[in-house]
Amino acid sequence: MTQQKQNGNIVAIIAMCFLFAMISFVTNLAAPLGTIWKNEYAGANTLGMMGNMMNFLAYLFMGIPAGNMLVKIGYKKTALIAMAVGFAGLFVQYLSSIVGADTSVFTMGEYAIKMNFIIYLLGAFICGFCVCMLNTVVNPMLNLLGGGGNRGNQLIQTGGALNSLAGTLTPLFVGALIGTVTDKTTMGDVSPLLFIAMAVFAVSFIAISFVTIPEPHMRKGNQEKEKFSHSPWNFRHTVLGIIGIFVYVGIEVGIPGTLNFYLADASERGAGLTANGAAIGGAIAAMYWLLMLVGRLASSAISGKVSSRTQLIVVSATAICLVLIAIFLPKSITISMPGYSVGEGFEMAQVPISALFLVLCGLCTSVMWGGIFNLAVEGLGKYTAQASGIFMMMVVGGGIFPLLQQFISDGIGYMASYWLIVVLLAYLLYYGLIGCKNVNKDIPVD
Repeated sequence: MTQQKQNGNIVAIIAMCFLFAMISFVTNLAAPLGTIWKNEYAGANTLGMMGNMMNFLAYLFMGIPAGNMLVKIGYKKTALIAMAVGFAGLFVQYLSSIVGADTSVFTMGEYAIKMNFIIYLLGAFICGFCVCMLNTVVNPMLNLLGGGGNRGNQLIQTGGALNSLAGTLTPLFVGALIGTVTDKTTMGDVSPLLFIAMAVFAVSFIAISFVTIPEPHMRKGNQEKEKFSHSPWNFRHTVLGIIGIFVYVGIEVGIPGTLNFYLADASERGAGLTANGAAIGGAIAAMYWLLMLVGRLASSAISGKVSSRTQLIVVSATAICLVLIAIFLPKSITISMPGYSVGEGFEMAQVPISALFLVLCGLCTSVMWGGIFNLAVEGLGKYTAQASGIFMMMVVGGGIFPLLQQFISDGIGYMASYWLIVVLLAYLLYYGLIGCKNVNKDIPVD
């Protein structure tokens, strides 16, 4: 390898690692920003979670097309398009802080929906397309840049660590910038984060533009797409696994998203924190994502000896117990947990002890995606690539179930809404115990 090419690869690797982090940043930005919109619409949790819904809804439309883009135009062009789309989506979200606050577009029940909220939702939807494309690109691209094998896997793990770190820091930073949600809190309060994110996309776009990336999977000329006699939908364990991914992403996002809303709500319905509720909620939600990083590291250490099925069964059962404890413990029982705000820095706050048990769920959810994916593609052979595109579509569950949970919380309360999470976790437990078994081994996969 020439020195010039090696230097180019180093630049590309650094850019891809930053983009790996950006996936988590853009995805995890929607839920804490929801505390701003929730407050603007008189505490409507459902409207507060709409940005998260729009972000994940994009996966439904872009999951399979993103995979097709890799084949037709390659990794590099797909990555460049994703970064341009991400920049545009963040800019549109920023526009919601300066345009349309005084313009009512339509009414939804008792709420007059403003133009700035619609602009924000559009920006979140655009960002969803970006994140979906980046999810399709960064893993194989880092593997290629590392030359495959152990080096490629090492780069993927490095990117994954940055991804988890960004997921940890995002709600912390948003909460720190907001502090206490008041009538004067707007998207303008978090604009510094949006500008930083746009700068990362812009710099990464320029860096990747000047680097040569290998394109082993791009279809050449008039090469025809291979036709198969079956599809992943013919495998029962894969279909149930696809549902499992749909359910899992809703669990992963719903637990910290609703917890953040609960802690930021200073009313009797919420945790009742009178000062810096958004900051405390953001910091505690950040602990959830940090524990996901810890869980992933622990799983990678034991996966050589403990099967994906065993891990999925154990973490699903454990998470059910943790959520049930959180539901039944009274709000009057509190514990000291850390919060952070720009004005006061780190501080310990008394919060309902239920928050601790929900945060601990991060250890459980951290290994679920890998476990479900491995079990669902077991024995698929040549149909694995098709299944991967379907899995990407099912990430839309991360928008649907948290929105449904907020709808429930508006009606019967925050903690009661976690019964939805219990039901979803019960499905994953069923999948690990029974549903993951391949009963279609008669279908040829070579």
